[in-house]
Amino acid sequence: MTNGSLNRPARTAVEQCMNLQPEESCAIVTDDKRQAIAEALYSVAAEITDDTVLLRYPPGNQHGEEPPDPVAAAIQHSDVVLAPTTKSLSHTTARVDATEAGARMATLPGITDGVFLMGLDADYERIRKECANVLAQVEDAGEIRVTSPQGTDITFEPGDREWLEDTGIVHSPGEFSNLPAGEVFVSPETADGTVVVDGTMMPHGKLDDGQTIEYTVEDGMVTSIEDDALREEVEAAAATAGEDVYNLAELGIGTNVAVTDLVGSVLLDEKAGGTVHIAIGDDHGIGGDIEVPIHLDGILTEPTVYADGEEVTLPSSAV
Repeated sequence: MTNGSLNRPARTAVEQCMNLQPEESCAIVTDDKRQAIAEALYSVAAEITDDTVLLRYPPGNQHGEEPPDPVAAAIQHSDVVLAPTTKSLSHTTARVDATEAGARMATLPGITDGVFLMGLDADYERIRKECANVLAQVEDAGEIRVTSPQGTDITFEPGDREWLEDTGIVHSPGEFSNLPAGEVFVSPETADGTVVVDGTMMPHGKLDDGQTIEYTVEDGMVTSIEDDALREEVEAAAATAGEDVYNLAELGIGTNVAVTDLVGSVLLDEKAGGTVHIAIGDDHGIGGDIEVPIHLDGILTEPTVYADGEEVTLPSSAV
């Protein structure tokens, strides 16, 4: 795919989502496998400001791995940062430090040309409204319960942790988003129950019809995983990072109604309107206190969500 065909979504990202201005600096962070998207973003950004830089480094080994020190330093001193990378920088200290320093930042982990074209072809003002509607229903609840026909039945207690919005509109200093965007999420203080993923989850990608991944959560920690591949990935991380990798890290609700089909990309699929995603591992970048080098989201395609016993009206996307 040519850079020219990626120009339209790149323009949406740089202009509508990030609102880059001529007097600002912009850093595009990428790796060897995502260079075409990065170059499209760089081309649009360079039309707006001369203070634009393209930083490339070898792909990381896992999501949440810290970037090289020169990259971390560069993004901390930039006004706007876009990061199309193979492995996610969302849950890294480098990202947290950059946004705390005032950078407006969007990460695009695992982005492909197809996802870039599909996910950025959206009305982000509508997505912002969908986020606000979901947030109003859940933000004051002491208990959130999620069920599904596949067997999910899990209860979350957000406690004092704040619900966050990923609207794709990143116009104020220190704001952060994924792109493609569209979710409302929290890192709960605790959770108990059973999760049955039927949509997309690494290391599998999009699951086959009828295929599910089940795991059990007690007191906010994953205590058993039925799927061999997922269990082996988490166990491998635990061997180096300790038992904190079993942390139940996130509850998210998708609000991007432009995403009508799951494609096997967690980045895009977790944003599909009306879906729920639940993650294992790191949460220090989203309001929690666990810092580990994995963050594994699993998407539920047919969830029902209750906030203090009242059913939440979810955005409508056909997935």
